[in-house]
Amino acid sequence: IVLDNGGGALAKMMPIFKLGLGGPLGDGNQWFSWIHRDDIVSLIMTALQDPAMKGAYNATAPNPVRMKALCSSLGEAVSRPAWFPVPAQALQEEILNGAASLGAPPAQVVLGEGATVVLEGQKVLPNAALDSGFEFKYTKIQEALKAITLG
Repeated sequence: IVLDNGGGALAKMMPIFKLGLGGPLGDGNQWFSWIHRDDIVSLIMTALQDPAMKGAYNATAPNPVRMKALCSSLGEAVSRPAWFPVPAQALQEEILNGAASLGAPPAQVVLGEGATVVLEGQKVLPNAALDSGFEFKYTKIQEALKAITLG
């Protein structure tokens, strides 16, 4: 998941966290593979310019985190608590449909199509990128979130 303040999952999560209502989705133990926007742009530019880079590359930071760690780091980045968990059951279709019929914004509307990826999680590593010598600017989630929230 690409992290940037101008869009995507983080932009949808940020207002909730700034209100102090943020927290992990589901049990919080699912993996969250991420990359800062600057790093994905740099990786793409490097791949376009380096003829030795061939084949598939995972565009993720080298240190995926658990959902709990992401939410804790995001809470710290916006100086708010991040303890308010969203149970996985709250994202089930029946509940979403019920919430939508009552006019409440369902979680899937907040997270979009990424809700399934966020709930199930994936631990993806950029082995090919690292093997090629690519250097990430943001290797830790705390660094990336600090840069995004301050910038």
